[in-house]
Formats: sequence, C-alpha cells, structure tokens
Amino acid sequence: MKPVAFWGALAAVLAAGLALTSVVANEYYYNALYVILQATMMAVAWNILGGFTGYVNFGSAGFFAIGAYTTVALNKALGLPLPLLILAGGAVGGLVGLGLGYLTLRLKGVYFAIATLAMAIVVETLVNNWSYVGGAKGSYMLTPEKHLWFDSYIQMLFVVMLLLTLSAVAVSRALSSSRLGRGLAAIRDDEVAAECAGVPTLRLKLVSTTVMGAMMGIAGAPFPYFVTYVEPGSAFSLFIAVNAIAMPMIGGTAHWLGPVIGALLVGTTQEIVKVTVSSEMNVLIVGVMLVVFITLAPQGIVGVARKYLRRRAA
Repeated sequence: MKPVAFWGALAAVLAAGLALTSVVANEYYYNALYVILQATMMAVAWNILGGFTGYVNFGSAGFFAIGAYTTVALNKALGLPLPLLILAGGAVGGLVGLGLGYLTLRLKGVYFAIATLAMAIVVETLVNNWSYVGGAKGSYMLTPEKHLWFDSYIQMLFVVMLLLTLSAVAVSRALSSSRLGRGLAAIRDDEVAAECAGVPTLRLKLVSTTVMGAMMGIAGAPFPYFVTYVEPGSAFSLFIAVNAIAMPMIGGTAHWLGPVIGALLVGTTQEIVKVTVSSEMNVLIVGVMLVVFITLAPQGIVGVARKYLRRRAA
C-alpha cells in the first residue's frame, strides 16, 4: 500500500469512527468496538517482537497490566488526566520492556518465551501484594463527569482507543518498511547470519522489546476507566495473553497488516459469540481458529493472499 493510500485509509477510518458517535446511541456497540480495538493494538504490539523479530512473547498480559496499574496508581496519587496517564503507561511499559530485553534477549526460543511468562507472573505477584492499588481485592475507578463533546464517556473512550490503535498501526507499518525493520527481519530469518553481516542484533532487539512494551502499556492505560473496577484477575487475564499471540498468527506475522486482519476477524467473531452464545466460548474459538490456521495456513491470512496473488500474476 502506497503512503498516500495508507494515510488516506487511516483518516477514513478515524472519520468513520467520529461519525459513528453522532448517529449511534446504543452504548453496547462502543463497548464491543473498544474491546476489538484494544485487541487489535495488543496484536500489533505483540507482532513487533514476535513477528518482525521472531521472539515469541508470552508476557503480553503483564505489559498490559503494567499500563492499567500505572493508571490506577497515578490517578490515586496525582489525579492526572487520561492523556497523561496513557503517556505514563507507555513510558513504564517501555522501560519494563527495555529491562526485560536487556536481561533475557540472550535467551532464544522457548527459553525466552518462558522468561517473558515468568515476568508476567512476577508482576502479578507484586500487584497482588501492593495494597496501594487494591492488591488482590482490586480497586475502583470513578469515570470523570466531563467527556468533551461526546454524549457518554464510553464514546470518548472508544475514540481514544481508535486513535491509539491507528497510531500503533502507523508505527508498525513505518517500522516494517524502515532500515530498522529490515534488520529485525534479518534477525528473524537467521540471527547468526545477521550478526556476521554486521547487523547490531542486540541493539535492534532492545528497540523491539521497548516499542512492544510501550504499545502494550498504552493499550492497558485506559482499561481501568473502561471496566471501572480493576483486579489482578482481569488485568492479567489469560484471555488477553492468548488473543495477543493468536491474532497475529491467524492474520500473518510477517506483514504489518496481518495482526490487524487477525484481530478484526477474531475479535468480531468473539463479540458476536459473546452475545449469541456465551463469553465462555471465546477462548475455545481462538484455540480452534489457531489450530486450523497453523495446520492449513501457517503463514496466516496475509500469507495465503500473497501466495494467491503470485499465482495469478504468473
């Protein structure tokens, strides 16, 4: 996609989201769209490290919860507005990503994946014992009375998450087509060969973990205002971690568009099933879809589409 077309598409999506707030009053739709957009941003963030660089991260829920509890702590201490809380969640998530990368990026494969999972468990244990943010009992968040020109606070949160998700997609696309992105792809394909060719592998991997952590922290920062009650079970949910991994794999991890397609497909399916059947089916849906795509289309939807287009061109 050419830059002009890409930016035009982002502007069109944003305009459509803003227009939706003036024609649809039912708050359910904004709740559902918020969840889908949050999942999309998590999938895009996971793909920065897991797809572009080839380092599988099982600690997505930990970074998400770091953003959420940064909001809880700073709101309680300073009463900061939402934009500053989002920036703070991204900053803390990025710093944790940098620290985690520095400590664990010398590990590879399953050892790195286990290390990221251990990080999430350690952070959850700390939060469970941190009484200032509610500990294991959780903490309530009061939604502000003012919500700009929107009719409800959930409408404003929907637009905020739409802006954040579009920004994350823009960063992912810019990264994938940059020199840094080509270096990450070299690491994913053959890290030893990349080092021999002069690619600063450790530096690039640290950038990857930092950007991933910052994006996930930003995705989690508005979460306390969305649910109004945060406790470790919801912030460190297995469902969040599974979605963050499955959606890029279903969409295709080698391309920036893959996580977006996977998240929109899986997220929309989950929201429909939640209303028509039961929310308990959501993890089963992800598992079945993941098994099907790994078996029949290991390169994801984007990979299948690329293969089809190449055959037509030939």
